[in-house]
Amino acid sequence: MNMRLKIAMAIIPLGIIIAAVPENTTRPYKLSAVELLEEVKEGIQFMHPDEVADMVVQKDPSLQLIDVRDKDAYDKFHLPGAINIPIADILSVENEDYLNQDVKMNVFYSNGSTTANEAWMITRQLGYHNNYVLQGGLNFWAETIMNPKQPASTSPDDEFAKYDFRKGASAALGGSTLESTTDNAPAAPRPAIKKRPKKKRVAGGC
Repeated sequence: MNMRLKIAMAIIPLGIIIAAVPENTTRPYKLSAVELLEEVKEGIQFMHPDEVADMVVQKDPSLQLIDVRDKDAYDKFHLPGAINIPIADILSVENEDYLNQDVKMNVFYSNGSTTANEAWMITRQLGYHNNYVLQGGLNFWAETIMNPKQPASTSPDDEFAKYDFRKGASAALGGSTLESTTDNAPAAPRPAIKKRPKKKRVAGGC
């Protein structure tokens, strides 16, 4: 058989398969590894628990907490208003409208920072801009917000102001420990997210 015909018979089915693959699985990365590394080194993705706690207490409508732990961990405890998108499902098509939109400021969290940071890196490399990470995760949240330590008597005034804020936030969020709020945070319904309009193809052309 002619060699060109053999090559064509191999390439054509491959092209058909690629064309049939959904767009989200073939979408090219928007950031290079070098660009992503620069953002990781700068730590621009992290939000301090103080900042997140203030938004939660104020019921800031722009905030959307996203728990990236598995469903069992989420059901046992999650932050007020958080929705659950496990890291294993972060690339599911059904989650794209929540992760790639301009309506909410998403803040990923897990027990520490590692899993949430992985979720951020995946979505950031896909070109999504509105996703952040709760610095230190639930462990640091418990330490700073739910169980703040009183500053030493010689500490500056801003440390006492920070302590007073954290004590107030802890009281507003249901108590001094994570465990005490376990039964008071029902699963949050997913909010309606306005889908990004699809870009129209330009008519005509060469």
